[in-house]
Amino acid sequence: MRKRIIPKRSEAQAPSEGDWLDLEQVAEAEVTSEDPSYPIEDALVGSGSSGWRAADAGEQAIRLVFPNPQRIEKVWLHFVEPDRERTQQFVLRWSPDDGKTMNEVVRQQWNFHPQGAREETENIHLGVPGVTLLELLIIPDISGGDARASLAKLRVQ
Repeated sequence: MRKRIIPKRSEAQAPSEGDWLDLEQVAEAEVTSEDPSYPIEDALVGSGSSGWRAADAGEQAIRLVFPNPQRIEKVWLHFVEPDRERTQQFVLRWSPDDGKTMNEVVRQQWNFHPQGAREETENIHLGVPGVTLLELLIIPDISGGDARASLAKLRVQ
């Protein structure tokens, strides 16, 4: 029998940067709110380490607008919450016509807990051509309160 030991791959580690779209070149980012210390670029560009965070509490939206329609195979999302216990919901949608019609891909909730579940990573397969708008809606705490939406990383292939 042949056997080999392979290294574990952390789910929080996105595949190599060469596999992903250069969002700085192919997309425009729109956000409903932004803490100046945590700009959206930090979540979308490989060198950012702090990620994005909203300046305001409540539901937030991050939109990637593609002036030239793109084929989107997958979207990789990574959320981190080290301090608060909360239930977050996110919705990922896409549009072929600049937002006139929206197609929901996934709606999901995640329970963050400081003593355990501090990170959520999602690898969502789309396989759709002609995307002009990709939208991520985040409700940081479904019970309300003053939680701020945040996103450590977002990658698109």
